[in-house]
Formats: sequence, structure tokens, C-alpha cells
Amino acid sequence: MLGLFADLWTKWYAFKHVAGFPVDIKRQDVLSVPDLGMLIPHHDPATVIDRVLEFTLVLNPGAVFGIGAGQRWFFIIFTVIACVVAVALFVRWSRAQDWLAHSGFGLIIAGGLGNLYDRLVFACVRDFIHPLPGVNLPFGLSWPGGNTEVWPYVSNVADAFLIVGIVFLMIHAWRLPDGQETPDEAPAESKPNT
Repeated sequence: MLGLFADLWTKWYAFKHVAGFPVDIKRQDVLSVPDLGMLIPHHDPATVIDRVLEFTLVLNPGAVFGIGAGQRWFFIIFTVIACVVAVALFVRWSRAQDWLAHSGFGLIIAGGLGNLYDRLVFACVRDFIHPLPGVNLPFGLSWPGGNTEVWPYVSNVADAFLIVGIVFLMIHAWRLPDGQETPDEAPAESKPNT
């Protein structure tokens, strides 16, 4: 719940203050314009740390890195299924002392629900975090589409939660000794015959 609140509050705060004036996003506007960039007035990015972090407002009609633009219902259904699977895995794959797995599942669920809320309420995802602005790839390399920045994508707190949650679960999985049983695979204690 804290993660979901943090994501939704930071999105609200960013769209209220980053541009220097409130930017109000309405679902009907998102569904009616051909380019979501038309809904964000021109504004200078707010530099937090030069060449490390800036905030700029972006509306994302797809998933991470803008993949799947226009497939909102697919991502809504996918997110619901992913959250249900995460809860099921939490119950079946973790034990009381597995704080890393619990944190990973919590972050993934919070991030998924944060972006799900945006897709349902605004028909897009509100993004504002741009790490490494103006830092270019070495050797003249560029991403497909021609962008030369190391990280040309703008994201949000929910996306960060999803990435960190997945990393936590990967670390948890690697730390499991070979052959360790998950809680549902552990054999039941044998009872003496009476």
C-alpha cells in the first residue's frame, strides 16, 4: 500500500509542479487526440542533478519504453493477471523469513497497480523521471530510432518498483540452495503410528 501511495502521489505532484503550472490530464482527451504529446504543454525539464536526473512530463500509451502503444486493454488484462500470479507466488514460493522475496513481490504488485490505475483512470501512464539526460552512448552508437542518449526513456516510480522487485526476486531465487524445497513442496511431518 505504501508503494502504491508513493507512486500515485509522485505522479500527482509531478503533474502539478514540474511544468511550473498544473497539467491536468483527462481520460476523454487522451482517447480523442492522435498524439498524446499535444496534451502536455511545452515546458523545460526540471533538473534535479545535472546529467544525472531530470523531471519532465510524458504520457505513455504503452508499456515500459513505450512498447505496445495503443494496446491499453492488453496491458490492463496483463497487469491484472500478473498481480494475481504475484500474489499466488508470494503464498506458494516464500516463507515467513524471506524478506527479500516479500519485498520483491510487494514492489511488483505496487508498481503494477500504480500503472494499472493510470491506464484505467487516464487511459495512459503518467511518466516524469528521466535518468541520465544528455548522456550519450559511446562510440557514436544509437538506439533503434536514432536516439543517442544512454537512457532516452522517461518513466515513473511504479516502473522503478517493478524493476527493483524483479531484481529482488532474482536474487532470492539465486540464493536458494540447490534442491531446497519451497513451502508447498516440503514433506508433511510423519506422525508416529499409535
